[in-house]
Amino acid sequence: MNSLPDWPLYGLDDDQRPALARVLGGGAPAVLATISALGDGGPRPVGSQMVFGPDLVSGFLSGGCVEGDVALHAAACMADGQPRRLVYGEGSPWPDIRLLCGARIEILVERISPDDPAAAALLNARRDRRPVRWISDGTRRLCGPDAAPWDGALALTFHPVWRMIVLGADPTALAIADLAARSGYETTLVRPRGPASGPSLPGVAYRRDDPASALASIGLDAWTAVAICGHDIELDHAALMAALPSPAPYVGLLGARRRLAERLQRLGQAGLPEEQLRRIRAPIGLDLGGKAPWDIAVAVLGEVVAQRHGRSG
Repeated sequence: MNSLPDWPLYGLDDDQRPALARVLGGGAPAVLATISALGDGGPRPVGSQMVFGPDLVSGFLSGGCVEGDVALHAAACMADGQPRRLVYGEGSPWPDIRLLCGARIEILVERISPDDPAAAALLNARRDRRPVRWISDGTRRLCGPDAAPWDGALALTFHPVWRMIVLGADPTALAIADLAARSGYETTLVRPRGPASGPSLPGVAYRRDDPASALASIGLDAWTAVAICGHDIELDHAALMAALPSPAPYVGLLGARRRLAERLQRLGQAGLPEEQLRRIRAPIGLDLGGKAPWDIAVAVLGEVVAQRHGRSG
């Protein structure tokens, strides 16, 4: 844990709860480093984390400026169990560690034992898709839906992992599913009446039942995106009928713009109100100009990311 690999592949995953679960699940303590405050911006927001454990490092905090030094403090914290509050940038006791962005970063470093009840509550909430509050001052920790902070404690809200459900079977649907899984989404590909086995896409679950049954079984909550790319009017219609009344904040439809009015009219006649029809993102994805499968996949993931962060894209 005293040195980091040459290439920061450990920083590709944003959600550090799975890494924390791997370390604690193996019976070893973990060290959690969390950005607790920022000044003058910074490449990573408050709440960004790194996890350190035996033969494991995951996450990133600055883009390379401080991670090596944080790893040294994490090793010391692992050894003595004492939390650290690190400051980089203005007011730092380590002026030789320069932040090229000019930011000030404050980081809480704490050791988490395998039997820590707050960590167990955090990981259980992730499994059960429940938002929770994580409160910690490095020594005392609470985690729950209504956990309240105290003076000097860091307070974070953790949401369920975002899902991506892709309906379809063509190369565009496969590209969207593959890119979503690589981007950290819990991804399911739905191909009604499809082959018994799904495509060999790592991290992509597969279902072959009808759209309504598949979407109901997976569950559509406020952290779910639905990309409908079926190229089948009936299957697309059934998927829209199931997805649009749900809490899912993103419902995208692949298809020709000239056919959209006809599809909307049919959905309205089936009983969907106007406010639900306005939720359809069609044509699906940001208007990036590309038509190749990966072009559309990037456009769809970009539109979902914009939706998640309240941007228009």
